[in-house]
Formats: sequence, structure tokens, C-alpha cells
Amino acid sequence: MYKIAIAGASSLLGRELKDVLTESPLAEAKIVLLDEEVAQGQLDQIGDEATFIQAISAEVFEHTDFTFFCGSETLTLKHWRKALSAGSTVLDLTGALDREPGVQVRAPWLKTDSPAADLFTPAFVPAHPAVVSLALLLERLQQAATIRVAAATILEPASEFGRAAMDELHQQTVNLLNFQTLPRAIYDAQAAYNLLCGMGEATSVNLAAVEDRIRRHYETLTGGRGPVLSVQVLHAPVFHGHTFSIAIDFERPVEIAALEEALNSEHIDLILEDTDSPSNLAATGQNDVLVRLRPERMAHSASATERIWLWAASDNLRISAQNALQCALDLRRLRPQGTVQ
Repeated sequence: MYKIAIAGASSLLGRELKDVLTESPLAEAKIVLLDEEVAQGQLDQIGDEATFIQAISAEVFEHTDFTFFCGSETLTLKHWRKALSAGSTVLDLTGALDREPGVQVRAPWLKTDSPAADLFTPAFVPAHPAVVSLALLLERLQQAATIRVAAATILEPASEFGRAAMDELHQQTVNLLNFQTLPRAIYDAQAAYNLLCGMGEATSVNLAAVEDRIRRHYETLTGGRGPVLSVQVLHAPVFHGHTFSIAIDFERPVEIAALEEALNSEHIDLILEDTDSPSNLAATGQNDVLVRLRPERMAHSASATERIWLWAASDNLRISAQNALQCALDLRRLRPQGTVQ
């Protein structure tokens, strides 16, 4: 019997992770819900059992096998060493620790995932969900042909920045329809009905930092062996789900059928019909990345191409939770008895 702690349990990602864990091979584990003072005492549910969100203290991490940090970066930085000192394996879904010495960024769905972990690894950072989706697509395509260059525009949803960002996007939408002043505490800009590459001066949403983290995680996971990837992050006026517009050039012509075969693989759902387009709504609750392939036809060949466009979508919260779960499942070998070693 494992003991698992979710720190930041009241967050959107914390709730998603809790649901994923209860449907996983770790469903029989004892799950403890933790959070900051504002959420303490809230009634919650794990499976069919009612429970409460508890305060975070050094004692609560004792005999805990895995601690998932899902709240704010501040919460992670404040408490992760307490969990580590108690002997718990730390998995940081906030990305706050990805520059700490010895910390590994992981994405077990990828063949290029980090080297095997050991007991001296202080913590693990499940890779940013956009990186998991992008690296997975490029890795599969690289098996069919050498990629010369790849560029992706990532449409970031409000849920990546927490419940407060979702609430403000909702309230901005309501206020616009009623010709009222817009709340700007989170975005300091009009996010509703708008696409943005940057926010106001007082914003708490830093798209440049998101881009930097995506590039950093991608480079770490591929180890310089993957294709060069250029990224741009835009904020989209949607609540959930990443969407991606990806342009890829190959070094030589490649058969379109070979590209479709490469994409038709585990964790990817290749959409062949134009009437069933990938979208953030279609991806909701899905464990796979939805993708539509559009080749640019060559003048001298109807079956081969040197450039393709991908339109893809994935559930950002579900991919994050699934990636973190897979990291924990891979790390079980460090705890063969299910107790702190």
C-alpha cells in the first residue's frame, strides 16, 4: 500500500491528478490532499470516500512514498524540501524545480526520455504538457523521415494559469456582452474574444516564461538529438485544452502514407476526416493527442511531400496528470515494498 500526497489539491491540476490516480494502478494507495491555508478544511472526495484538504507540515510527509506538487510555484518552493527530507519522492507539476541541481525533467511516453532515475535524484518534473504533445508528434515523424526544421504556434488556455485566470476570462466575457468594465486583475488586458502574444504591465500571466520553459523542457528531453523546434505561445480565449499549429520541413521528399503510418501510433489519435477536426473541446478528457495532417503537395508527385502542416489538440490538464502518473509508475522500482526506503 503506497501513500501519496497531493500538495495543491484544490487547484485544477490537483483535482485532475486525483481523478487520474483513482483510475490507475495506484488506485489502492492512501491519498492525502494538502493545500495552502485558504483551502484547508474543504470537503473533497477520493473515489467513493469523503475527505478533507489538510494543512501542509513536515509531519504530514512522513511515510509518504510520492508527493505531487500541483499548486503554485511558491507552494512548491516553500515545501518540497520538507517532503524530500521525509523520504518522499517529489514530482513537481508546477515546473518550479526544473532548474534545481540534479532534478530530472521526465516524459516517459517518449523514447528520448531522461536517463533512469536513482535514489540520489532529488526530485522529478513531469514535462510541460505542450512539450509532451509536441515532442511526441515530432519523435514519431522523425521515424519516417529526417526533419529539417519545425515551428509551432501554441495556443495556451486559461486553465494553464489557474482558476483565477479562468474566472477572469469568464467575467470579462460576461461584462463585454453587458457593456460593462472588464476585470483585469490577472491579465491586465482584454483576454475575452481576443488572441494575445503579451499582456498588460500588471499581468500575472507571463507568456515569455511559458515559452522559455517549453524550450528548456524540449531541449532537456531530446538531449539535442531531436529536430530543432521554434515555438511561439499565444493566449487563446478558451478555458481548457492546448491547440497547436505546426509547420514541418523534411530534408527530402517523403511518402504521405509513411507519415500517416508514423502518426497512427500509441498516444496519438490521427484524424483523417476534415469534418472531425481536432479541437480543444474534442480533446477534453482524452489521454491522446488529436492531430490532423495536411501535406503541401509537390508539383511532380501526388503521393509525396517535403512540407506538412499539423493541426493538433490535447487536454492540457489530462496530459499533465497522465505524464505525472507515468513518472510515478516508472519510479515504483525505487520503492519495491511501497514504503520509504
